[in-house]
Amino acid sequence: MILVLTVVGAAIMGTRRGFPGPGASDLAWHIGAAVLIVIAQVFADRRQGVAAFSGCAIVFAVAGMLLWTQWWN
Repeated sequence: MILVLTVVGAAIMGTRRGFPGPGASDLAWHIGAAVLIVIAQVFADRRQGVAAFSGCAIVFAVAGMLLWTQWWN
């Protein structure tokens, strides 16, 4: 959620100050990833065993994919 707020803030500041900021695709990637991560985290919090591990793995995989493709590219 912090990454989403950071990107949204940068987009708003960029628009108001007239400098290029993150575009619509960057916002969409971050919002989509945040929604998926929250859903997976809630799933993992309410389960035990392999199901909880799977939810945690999804959280780490999606966060890693987002960082790799949107921040370190």
